[in-house]
Amino acid sequence: MPVPAEFIERKIYFMRGHKVMLDSDLALLYGVPTKRLNEAVKRNKKRFPKDFMFQLAKQETDNLKSQIATSSPNRSQIATGSQKHRDPKIQPYVFTEQGVAMLSSVLNSSRAIEVNIVIMRVFVHIRELMLSHKDIARRLDDLEKKYDGQFRTIFDAIRQLILEKAKPKTKIGFV
Repeated sequence: MPVPAEFIERKIYFMRGHKVMLDSDLALLYGVPTKRLNEAVKRNKKRFPKDFMFQLAKQETDNLKSQIATSSPNRSQIATGSQKHRDPKIQPYVFTEQGVAMLSSVLNSSRAIEVNIVIMRVFVHIRELMLSHKDIARRLDDLEKKYDGQFRTIFDAIRQLILEKAKPKTKIGFV
């Protein structure tokens, strides 16, 4: 059964400047226990450098739990506390886009391949959205700079008019 892209989009978070997915969410998508996913990763540690996968600090986990709990009715396992096989002292791992791609070589099943294809398409879609937003933000900055100078000229002219009205007029005639 194919995984809806919208479901995957809700499972992508921004941590330490990267788009990432939780190990528990990936395990759920791949249909394996989180513990088994992490064991497969540990057996292939060389395939997962720090820019592919990292473990969250306690503070990051707490922030993520509160963010997930308040933002979505379809909360992740990390927010609901139903992560089976997870020692509460062990913080979750997260995988960047490259780490998710590498998982397909570690989890060699047809389900993993299907899910990875959908996940990669979602990551590409998010990247395209971010680029279009950057383009819009850049255009707004350009407009602001362009019109900022024009508004400054108008405000300077208004100030000049105010100053001229404030100057006392020289009286003519008998005082």
